[in-house]
Amino acid sequence: PEKCGDIDLDQIETKCSAYTPVPGGVGPMTINTLLMQTVEACEKSIQK
Repeated sequence: PEKCGDIDLDQIETKCSAYTPVPGGVGPMTINTLLMQTVEACEKSIQK
């Protein structure tokens, strides 16, 4: 099976009682946050 995400389920199942998977991974949220912060920084630099 293809691995997806940032945890290895085989390794954590003996150490964790629960986990919350994110469908599609966290990549889209990371990209969204980075883009929002870039736009905000650009707007702040223009205002100076």
